[in-house]
Amino acid sequence: MTPKHKKSENGFTLIEIMIVIIIMGILASYVAVKLTGQTEKARVTQARTQIESIKTALEMYHMDNGRYPSTDQGLQALVTEPTVGKLPRAWRKGGYLESYPKDPWGNEFFYLSPGEHGDYDISSFGNDGEPGGEDSDADINNWDAE
Repeated sequence: MTPKHKKSENGFTLIEIMIVIIIMGILASYVAVKLTGQTEKARVTQARTQIESIKTALEMYHMDNGRYPSTDQGLQALVTEPTVGKLPRAWRKGGYLESYPKDPWGNEFFYLSPGEHGDYDISSFGNDGEPGGEDSDADINNWDAE
């Protein structure tokens, strides 16, 4: 007779690993600014990292509620429970992000759901805060990283 072995429940979930990787990316972009002085390049990297963090939060929202926040609800739905539009059925207490996300230039991210490039579109309009542009004014989009 063999004793039953208790299944080990130690380990990390995919979400926890993704959050750690995102935090490491944010820290890496911060260090890059301080060490190399390439501020604009580091801001672009940070914006890409923030977009990945927002995507992770949107996926968690979707898993809990069966849909993404509407354009009207916006990314604020990841911080505070929506009170407009189709209300979430199982909004997570404490939200999906600690604070409303702003890009490295202090501008709000553009959010569209449903998106033109997928279930949702997320963009940072770069240094000038306007669609289009080149160099540090160029748009950074979630669909470009895929």
